[in-house]
Amino acid sequence: METEGNPMRSKFAMHLSPRCGARTRSGRPCGGPAMPNGRCRMHGGQSPGAPKGQANGMYRHGRHTNEALAQRRELNTWVRMLRRTAREIG
Repeated sequence: METEGNPMRSKFAMHLSPRCGARTRSGRPCGGPAMPNGRCRMHGGQSPGAPKGQANGMYRHGRHTNEALAQRRELNTWVRMLRRTAREIG
């Protein structure tokens, strides 16, 4: 079979780029082109998520502020302690 001169057999830059290092469900290597982190766009890993802070719409009602979470944890500790005491008494 003649491969020279056949444009379908030539290697373009996109074919010579590094490939993704992830494994597919079948165990074969992923054939997608790799990004700088060594994975393709499908296997690139988790997104860092939305930025934190009031400017990004995260503060609406105060339920999930650090102070509110700490207060609920402390309250739950007290409730657990009261339930344990009630079980011991009754």
